[in-house]
Amino acid sequence: MAIKSTADKVATIQQGYTLDGPTIELGAAIVDGELHKDAKVRLPLAMMNRHGLVAGATGTGKTVTLHMMAEQLSAAGVPVFLADIKGDLSGLATAATGSEKLLARTASIDQPWSGRVFPVEFLALGGDGHGIPVRATITSFGPILLSRIMELNDTQESSLQLIFHFADKNNLELIDLKDLRAVIQFLTSDEGKEKLKELGGLSKATAGVILRELITLEAQGMEKFFGEPEFNTAELLRTTADGHGIVSCLELPTLQTKPLLFSTFLMWLLADLFEDLPEVGDLDKPKLVFFLDEAHLLFKDASRAFLDAITTTVRLIRSKGVGIFFVTQTPKDVPGDVLGQLANRIQHALRAFTPDDAKALKATVSTFPISDYDLAETLTTAGIGEAVITVMNERGAPTPVALTRMRAPESAMGPSEDALIASIVAASGLLPAYGTAVDNVSAFEKLGKGPAAGDGGAGNSGTVRDSGRSASHDAGSRDVVDPGSVDAEARRIEEEILGRPSRRSAPAPSPAPAPSTGRAAPAPRQPRPDSNAAGDVDGVLGGVFGGGLKSMARSLGTQLGRELLRGVFGTSSRRRRRR
Repeated sequence: MAIKSTADKVATIQQGYTLDGPTIELGAAIVDGELHKDAKVRLPLAMMNRHGLVAGATGTGKTVTLHMMAEQLSAAGVPVFLADIKGDLSGLATAATGSEKLLARTASIDQPWSGRVFPVEFLALGGDGHGIPVRATITSFGPILLSRIMELNDTQESSLQLIFHFADKNNLELIDLKDLRAVIQFLTSDEGKEKLKELGGLSKATAGVILRELITLEAQGMEKFFGEPEFNTAELLRTTADGHGIVSCLELPTLQTKPLLFSTFLMWLLADLFEDLPEVGDLDKPKLVFFLDEAHLLFKDASRAFLDAITTTVRLIRSKGVGIFFVTQTPKDVPGDVLGQLANRIQHALRAFTPDDAKALKATVSTFPISDYDLAETLTTAGIGEAVITVMNERGAPTPVALTRMRAPESAMGPSEDALIASIVAASGLLPAYGTAVDNVSAFEKLGKGPAAGDGGAGNSGTVRDSGRSASHDAGSRDVVDPGSVDAEARRIEEEILGRPSRRSAPAPSPAPAPSTGRAAPAPRQPRPDSNAAGDVDGVLGGVFGGGLKSMARSLGTQLGRELLRGVFGTSSRRRRRR
């Protein structure tokens, strides 16, 4: 194979990054040790919903790359979500000052530069920080994500799903941790033991383990992250009056003490968007670009169902106009099924000090297309603010690999002043809606645990009956289960969850008609035109519910259509939970 000249290598990069539509400018290529400012490296704006990976060792410039990309996305009218772990990204609200060193760098890559301010909305989980409080209700967070925080095993996770199902069915609103604790305490009490028995797949011992883990969460101060008013993730899609995308900057000041909570909470934000946004196909620019920092925390020791749910979300949310960029140290931190969905790669330098580092380096090199670079050497010798890049061009093909000197941000590369952040938060239009926590009547009160127990619901006695079943029917049929009815109910639940006709065999006709409940079963929804998407969701939900579907049907009895439908992560979307 003939050795290409430097001029030929530069020409390859120039041709590969000549794009027609709007782009995010990333920098200029370095070829054979020389910077070529006429060889621009860029990313098509329309391809940013094909997702991406920003990786590299600590201190190599990943955060500055996020900062620079967020600026350009905002200027192009695309809202951005950033998790601010070190506090540096708050500098987006402060114009940068041009130093001699900075201006020399921008001139070297032919970057027009001036200090600028960008519209930033500061958020904080549960008010743990200086931003607008972001809370989620327990019911919308769902059993799978909550199991992840509580580090439950597969059996315990399935049991928690049954507890959520019981609460959904009985109109016991799970708003905060004390609501879920009250439901579990009821099911494990003498008063609730018959209901526990009806749930089938839930043992008292397992419920007790979940209750202890829940109390541990409360002891760690995590109750403030759950409650109302719940944050509406549609707030992440806003633009300013002059058409700039708002950068939502979520402050994570105590990440090191609660890493699993924060990474899982970020996944809830994404899952909630996934459930609410309509299908839009390919757009000229994405509706939102979502940067998930410290992505390895999402996948470490994750269950198969959780990983399948992430894979499905990443695969399907592209058609809803949302791009996701995972930010971590090496590609091996991301499972292969997810990594295969990330078409845009920005790889900062890696270090190969140990045998494990050497393996990671080899794995990283294998994820790039064949190129004119010796990538093993390039990735270990790249300087701070340099990265190896390949992205998807407008035709859907990978661009040539290019070692790139990255552009500099135009806002401050460091935290903004506390007084400025406080003034932005105080002036935010979101503060009146989310600034003050509220405690409405929910499962805790309805089960007789709180002062509002007499206001309705189950009442002070704590007795919970299935809606749509009379007491006499309950007493007469509690221990009798008709297999045909169970199978029919399993079919109905599958159809409601998956939104298409069930693939289960129809049950044989029963010799005697079942007693009428006075309600008609809801007709199955028609299959969606995107059969691949339906298949993906089917696969995930199969893993989530597994053989417990009949147990859930058994616990439902003859009540039809009152339980909340839950999404890929077991989350409940806003539209469905507020019927």
